Amino acid sequence: MKIESRLAQIGSIQEPVTGAVSFPIYNATAFRHPRLGESTGFDYARSKSPTRKVLEEAAAQLESGDAGFACSSGMAALQTIFALFSQGDHLLVSLDLYGGTYRLLERIMSRFGVTASYVDTNDLDAMSTLYTPNTKAVLIETPTNPLMMITDIERVCAWAKSKGMLTIVDNTLLTPFFQRPIELGADIIIHSATKYLGGHNDVLAGLIVTKGKELSEQMAFLHNSIGAVLGAQDSWLLMRGMKTLALRMERHQENATRVASWLLEHELVEEVYYPALPHHPGHDVQNRQSSGNTGIFSFRLKDAGYIEPVLRHIKLIAFAESLGGVESLMTYPSVQTHADIPEEIRRQIGVDDKLLRFSVGIEHADDIIADLDQALAAAKRERQEA
Repeated sequence: MKIESRLAQIGSIQEPVTGAVSFPIYNATAFRHPRLGESTGFDYARSKSPTRKVLEEAAAQLESGDAGFACSSGMAALQTIFALFSQGDHLLVSLDLYGGTYRLLERIMSRFGVTASYVDTNDLDAMSTLYTPNTKAVLIETPTNPLMMITDIERVCAWAKSKGMLTIVDNTLLTPFFQRPIELGADIIIHSATKYLGGHNDVLAGLIVTKGKELSEQMAFLHNSIGAVLGAQDSWLLMRGMKTLALRMERHQENATRVASWLLEHELVEEVYYPALPHHPGHDVQNRQSSGNTGIFSFRLKDAGYIEPVLRHIKLIAFAESLGGVESLMTYPSVQTHADIPEEIRRQIGVDDKLLRFSVGIEHADDIIADLDQALAAAKRERQEA
């Protein structure tokens, strides 16, 4: 069955009592036992709940994994994964990285003796130099947030396996509709499901998908023990959002490609970072390992002085800190999503005070471009009049 059909049918044929085509929300936290030694398969909602179970099974199937785990946020999912590691363990991590992941590694996991080295994950020589016998995993964002760098997943997975390491891939920006890293050799997939999977800026959630029996059993233990699980209401909201993922991702991609191409020609724009554009250094790898492109990109203005007036003058587009919803959102990474990364590191990788991140929504592309055009024109006019 094609992925579009599998998405649309999430939960639709799994309610055996009434035949409801929308799977029910089971708010119960406790489940009655028929007698001593017997269980319905559900005991306590932290361990397993009917609504969350349907979501988790769908996530595993969509990502070609063996088990899925729904968490209370993307960061909760990441913390659950990091609990696989112990004092003295070392991770190799994408150099360009979401600021929240950096904060979790540097300010929390480091206190427990888990360390990380940040590296261009396409540079196997650099990764080999940083590798130690205590290096347990490679954590990849591809595309990265916010500079949209692309990693050759299959190549890194093969290298990691040769060293006995796990490969963890953050698939938030492409979703399983466009990219399935487990099919390329990855062991663990993570999503901030708040973003494209939910798609409507109305549910906070994270997803983990694992490949392999032993790893899946380890993750199930951690998921239950740590307890940062997703409640029934949010599980249902996430499933509802995922049903339209195919339609939304196609529109996000179409709009982002048009808007990025328009911005690339604008007189105030220095560069656009979007893998769908032929000049992007990861364009060919992206086309090989993915079937499409995300709806998010970043662009750099020629002068930092344009940033404030652009953000003040956008009208249809919201100046807000998330991504992946149906509404267009613009973010200023250096003071928002990546503020916890030291300035010298941000500037080294290119997250400077001229960079904006743009999550292109599903509005009409003409309206998005018109809003950008008037905001950029207003910014130029204000600078000339100053």
